[in-house]
Amino acid sequence: MDELQKVFEKFDSNGDRKILPSELADVLRSMVTNYSAPDLQHAMEDIDTDNDGFINLEEFAQLCRSFSCASAAAELYEAFNLYDENKDGRISRSELYHVLNRLGMKCSRMIKGVDSDCDGCINFQEFEKMMATANGVVDFAVAAVN
Repeated sequence: MDELQKVFEKFDSNGDRKILPSELADVLRSMVTNYSAPDLQHAMEDIDTDNDGFINLEEFAQLCRSFSCASAAAELYEAFNLYDENKDGRISRSELYHVLNRLGMKCSRMIKGVDSDCDGCINFQEFEKMMATANGVVDFAVAAVN
């Protein structure tokens, strides 16, 4: 929270513990390259949940969390696409084998317990579920690497 407080204070240029619409424009400039006045108005409406015309630290924290979640989801999707070489939305045994070999690892068998629909492939939902649990990640690594 200290880091977030520092970032908030950077954008709260007048130090009143509120981000004004004009200060939000500075925030958007740092995060988004192109935005319009209506974009700024929509952002203010979305972020200012107590409708007081300002963004407080709690509202700013929620904004940062939503960007963080979006970033994490994008990273997970990117990781899935690393394995899904033919981009059919599934990781086949041969794709898994090929990627792991390229990374210098050996794959001896398909991951048990990950392929919940037993189609011989891992779809994004199965991959996401597996990555959401520490045991799933460990199982994935242990089963895939010889």
